[in-house]
Amino acid sequence: MKVQTLAALAIAAAFAAPAFAEDMPASDTAKNEKCYGVAKAGSNDCASAGNNSCAGTSKADGDKTAWIYVPAGLCTKLVGGSLEPKA
Repeated sequence: MKVQTLAALAIAAAFAAPAFAEDMPASDTAKNEKCYGVAKAGSNDCASAGNNSCAGTSKADGDKTAWIYVPAGLCTKLVGGSLEPKA
């Protein structure tokens, strides 16, 4: 019974690890870019200026000054996505 439990835990961990990694901001800027205007309220990585200063502080969905890291080339394909903050 212990072997089955350990096997189930190992499988669960293997599937859970990528999900947790996606929530973390990427530090490799060569493969990622800042995308403004697409973050949900409270889910931004940071902001350029205005009413929020950093991670998780945006008050509205699609805040034009708040950004999140996305894979390079994706931002301009997203509705509302911009590589520059908008006032």
